Amino acid sequence: MPEMNIGDFLVYLYDLLGWLLGVIGLHSSAVSLLQKLVAGFVLANFAMLTPIFTIWLERKVAARFQDRLGPNRVGPFGLFQSFADIVKLVIKEDITPVGADKVIFNIGPVLAVMSVVGIWAVIPFASTMVGTDINVGILYSVAVGAIGTLAIMMGGWASNNKYALLGAFRTVSQLVSYEVPMIVALLVPTLLAGSMRMNDIVAEQQVWFIVAAPLAMLVFLISSIAEVGRAPFDLLEAESEIVAGFHVEYTGMKFGVWMLAEFVHAFTISALAAVVFLGGWRGPLVDQYPLLGVIYFLTKTYVVYMVLLWVRVTLPRVRIDHMNALNWKFLVPLSLTVLVVTALVGKAVPADVSVGGRAVVLFLSNVALAVVSIRLLTGFSRKLQAAEQASIDTSGAGG
Repeated sequence: MPEMNIGDFLVYLYDLLGWLLGVIGLHSSAVSLLQKLVAGFVLANFAMLTPIFTIWLERKVAARFQDRLGPNRVGPFGLFQSFADIVKLVIKEDITPVGADKVIFNIGPVLAVMSVVGIWAVIPFASTMVGTDINVGILYSVAVGAIGTLAIMMGGWASNNKYALLGAFRTVSQLVSYEVPMIVALLVPTLLAGSMRMNDIVAEQQVWFIVAAPLAMLVFLISSIAEVGRAPFDLLEAESEIVAGFHVEYTGMKFGVWMLAEFVHAFTISALAAVVFLGGWRGPLVDQYPLLGVIYFLTKTYVVYMVLLWVRVTLPRVRIDHMNALNWKFLVPLSLTVLVVTALVGKAVPADVSVGGRAVVLFLSNVALAVVSIRLLTGFSRKLQAAEQASIDTSGAGG
């Protein structure tokens, strides 16, 4: 009997559900619809339940960084702390501010969660385990993820609060700006694979694309941190400046849904990075044991997530002018340059060169580009410091 892989098993469960629904007398169109709804429900719940573990992990690791214990009261090692927080949020009073647009106020957090959960429809867990393997997976993930910006703007505007509105304005400035280098960075693996289909990109990574395009991976990670709105780019909800930003008026479970959207977004970005730069489900013995593909994918995802956490607990919040300067004066030009260099080098390397040899040439071109970028960035930083010092001296002399 041939070995059944995980994809075949899921197809079997899918067909079994269809057979059971057909037995009770449902029409074929209704059966197909219910099958898709159940599959989508399972996938969405996987994405939304991951924060139960990642929140605990983030608290424990952050505590370790800050010489604390972290959660240690509810359950062994504080494992049930997230469940206690859910109970607390559920029993808290749900308040809608006077003058708020109630419909938009309530839709905002739900739309934020939907925008990041929708990305999971095209993320492959294994070669045959993907929600829908469309040929524009990269474009779809960018388009669906951008809806979160609209959700935050809706929540800030509908709250009838000046701090929430200022936080929403910052959202538009930050998220829309950092989408530019993130999209350009995603074009690099698309160019290397010759396809926007997620599974095709994974299949082409005999050598991980982080080796061939490390600068693209770096730009993607920096831009993604800004997209999620985490430190050092957590200007959307800077407590010391605009109280709590766009969700200042949200309480109870509505506030919890905003937090759910943030943690799911961070995990989703990590999964996307694992797919397009770290080979996704590819790894040793995957052909013989397809279940290993899921393990490889989740392991790589958590590694990227830990890098994002490391950055969050290490770096302080940047000023908003520095954040915009980093994006438009450095990340956007760098991402465009990496894209052009990748295209030119890829075209210049002879077709008979091995995949490893091509990756080495691309890696060396990235190293050369990184050296030039560091020199330019150092010079720009010195000029900026000199200008700020001159401004301080002028102000002191005038006083």
